[in-house]
Amino acid sequence: MQRVWVGLGGLAGFGAVAMAAVAAHVVAPEARGIVASAVQMEGWHALALLFTGLWSPRGGRLADAAGFAFTLGIILFCGAVYYLGLTGRSLGPVPPAGGTLLMIGWLLLGASTLRSR
Repeated sequence: MQRVWVGLGGLAGFGAVAMAAVAAHVVAPEARGIVASAVQMEGWHALALLFTGLWSPRGGRLADAAGFAFTLGIILFCGAVYYLGLTGRSLGPVPPAGGTLLMIGWLLLGASTLRSR
């Protein structure tokens, strides 16, 4: 799973930079703050995925679970916030669910240090 997390971290980092460019050039000025929030979260969690990949050989299943939570959290939270910024339409409970997954990812990553190989 190590290569998967590093690869997804790279992809998420690319997505954050790409959406920052979209926000600067395409998004309406009043929605830029919304998109910037998602860009920041995606960027931080791209780094979390990269670290998860580096840690996963020692962190085991809990580290891999953190990687899954980070990945799904990025998709749900950032995707929904990007959608809101680009269309002005909310996806209701999707962003909080994604944010909860991001927080769970951090807890799982921390817990993986307690049972590291």
